[in-house]
Amino acid sequence: MKTIYHREEHFTGGNTVRDIVIGMSDGLTVPFALAAGISGAIAETHIVVTAGFAEIAAGSIAMGLGGYLAAKSDAEHFESEAKREQQEIINKPEAEAQEIYDIFAQYGVSQHESSSVVAALKRNPTAWKDFMMKFELGLEKPEPKRALYSAITIALAYCIGGIIPLFPYIVITDSYSALLISATVTLIALFIFGFAKGFFTGAPRFKSAFQTAFVGAAAATCAYLLAKFIS
Repeated sequence: MKTIYHREEHFTGGNTVRDIVIGMSDGLTVPFALAAGISGAIAETHIVVTAGFAEIAAGSIAMGLGGYLAAKSDAEHFESEAKREQQEIINKPEAEAQEIYDIFAQYGVSQHESSSVVAALKRNPTAWKDFMMKFELGLEKPEPKRALYSAITIALAYCIGGIIPLFPYIVITDSYSALLISATVTLIALFIFGFAKGFFTGAPRFKSAFQTAFVGAAAATCAYLLAKFIS
């Protein structure tokens, strides 16, 4: 008799996708808005390119550093909570055991039914601590190099996203023509990126695509009109 195994497919790259989303969305939007704003006041494309690349350099460093510090903060918070939970298991084992019963009670499991699990965890303090971290506090142990990977991913995504709206200004000397092509290319890229983001995150794909494109278009339009008004 042939055995059929049920295999569940789950997307596990949530942190990486989040970093790409953060970096790429800002990388597409901010330099696009900056280029549009400068184009509204200055007709020379080389100034747009220079300012754009300066912004990409500064923005990627700032975004990458922000991602690094955020990931380090998460890791430090996890370690702090893990130490506190370990001390509570040692000093207040009965109170911690009751918390396990309370957790299972939320799922309709009686204290009698969950008592064997509590007994097993008491024999393994490390597993007990891990159980409490996950099911009481909702915390997952961060990857050891998560902060560095996060910083690199966000910074690279920002750079890649930022080059797209600037590229037309590099190859076209007329700022108005470059602006039109930049807007077209960038909005298409934002739409595709938003669609892909929806695919990986499980959000409605076309809704995500239109929202992402709309935010970029709104930012660039405001920057352009403001520059026109001031100049």
